[in-house]
Amino acid sequence: MISLIIHACLINDPGVCKDHAIPVLASTTPSSCALHAPPHFAKWSGENPQWAIKRWRCGAPGSDVK
Repeated sequence: MISLIIHACLINDPGVCKDHAIPVLASTTPSSCALHAPPHFAKWSGENPQWAIKRWRCGAPGSDVK
């Protein structure tokens, strides 16, 4: 399964970072995931205002963010 993986850090403590996986449809390809990612960023940021997105990618949850 492919997920949108957001690597984010706490705004008040930038040394505290973690990955957050947003599941996408099972039939989604990595390129389709990337194409449709921006609206997910806005929604996720609105729901998690204490975190700042530093980078993101589409891939399998638990794999390293590059």
